[in-house]
Amino acid sequence: MSHYDELPVYKASYDLLLAVFQFTKNFAKEYKYTVGEKLKNEMIDLVVLIYRANSKKDKHEVLQEARERIEVIRLLIRLMKDLQQISMKQFVNINKRVENVSKQLTEWQKKHRISE
Repeated sequence: MSHYDELPVYKASYDLLLAVFQFTKNFAKEYKYTVGEKLKNEMIDLVVLIYRANSKKDKHEVLQEARERIEVIRLLIRLMKDLQQISMKQFVNINKRVENVSKQLTEWQKKHRISE
């Protein structure tokens, strides 16, 4: 397997991490240090999980945890839209990225199950 930073899912999740850091800057103070921090931490954990999954022989548990994280991230982003901290345009854009990472994680997990 290629080096982890060449994995498409790693690049997609890292780009999503950067986007999250960009848009959380504009959150109202009451959300910036609560939901904003949680969102950034979940994203960092997700990128770390992808790195860990790539370096492990048994990837199933790590990939399952990564898939759970992306769902928490999806929920937090939706919450920020509903609280008018991000625009509908930002929400659609960021959701496309989330969906891309989610699909790649699902495919990776399926591929791994087949090769076991």
